[in-house]
Amino acid sequence: MLDIADELHRWTRQGRPFAVATVVATSGSAPRRPGAALAVDRDGTAIGSVSGGCVEGAVYELCQEALRTGETLLERFGYSDEDAFAVGLTCGGVIDIVVTPVRPYDAGVPDAPDAPEDGGTTRTAHAAGRTATLTAALAAAVSGEAAAVARVVGGPARLLGGALLVRPDGSVTGTLGGPPDLDRTAAHETRALLDAGRTDTVEIGADGSRCGEPVRLLVETSVPASRMIVFGAIDFAAALVRAGKFLGYHVTVCDARPVFATRARFPDADEIVVDWPHRYLETQDLDARTALCVLTHDAKFDVPLLERALRLPVAYVGAMGSRRTHLDRLARLRDIGLTELELNRLRSPIGLDLGARTPEETALSIAAEIIANRRGGTGVPLTGAHTPIHHDRPAPLDRIGPASVA
Repeated sequence: MLDIADELHRWTRQGRPFAVATVVATSGSAPRRPGAALAVDRDGTAIGSVSGGCVEGAVYELCQEALRTGETLLERFGYSDEDAFAVGLTCGGVIDIVVTPVRPYDAGVPDAPDAPEDGGTTRTAHAAGRTATLTAALAAAVSGEAAAVARVVGGPARLLGGALLVRPDGSVTGTLGGPPDLDRTAAHETRALLDAGRTDTVEIGADGSRCGEPVRLLVETSVPASRMIVFGAIDFAAALVRAGKFLGYHVTVCDARPVFATRARFPDADEIVVDWPHRYLETQDLDARTALCVLTHDAKFDVPLLERALRLPVAYVGAMGSRRTHLDRLARLRDIGLTELELNRLRSPIGLDLGARTPEETALSIAAEIIANRRGGTGVPLTGAHTPIHHDRPAPLDRIGPASVA
């Protein structure tokens, strides 16, 4: 749901009722990961996707039904051998979907239209609380605030659709509709996934223990955008900045030379920093999603920079240069005390072997390597390979929502 938070937040501010279908779980070759969503408003406008097109029509109808009734719905879609045109995933996968109505009149939103006279359910505190919690979750995602929302997607019918929102400071909004111990346990599990920046399902007992009737939660997280820092204000860097922005990164360009590190040369960058690369890196608080791309091509810049970068808990460190430059760089780094374990983290020469020559082609090869590193891909052609098309290994802090990257 948080992957389309921008538009859904606008709908809630306008008081527009809608239903949102969210992928809860997948198996086989399903095209979208848990958290992917499709929403339909009362006028029939649809945004988002849950399957890349395979079952969108059927999910659209479910959204309209949930919007009419106010009931949360669960549905499973899979491949049908009997009829290739039947509703199902022809790629052979299976996806579980939860469809949740979000009707602003349930929560008393001032600009919301009146509740329908027929075809709906009685407005309850449960529905009002759910709408308020999901509205707060969307607002947090749009503002770039770190937050995680947990929804009941399996278990006792009375709890289905219950939602709570957890922030990094431990504050909790909403309720799952069960005993206080259930909310406390759910908040603890949700906070753990928020700390890891992951979207996933968890199972707890309805009484808050591991022994009671099972309750299945879908936890969606929204975290600030992952960072890509490009060191070296060269023409290849300009293309890499554009690729990084396309992938959803917050991109910084750093170079010690003010004549090259300019807004005119890097109009797409979020930040442009004029400083010695290693000195700038020492001032940054980086996490396990960060990609560091060293394009400086100069030992006086890249050796002190890589000495620090390879000892940081970041996702990716790559350095540009020929194979001869790479060997010289490794020798220099060994001389200043880096271990073989630390040197093995270095991706150099940077990028995958695409035969790239132009800055744009090189940027694509670097971006491809970052994605493969993040998702656990091999980088080999899928034609003739026996590797999975969709890898399941999550990033250390996976992207969910518009405030962060995939």
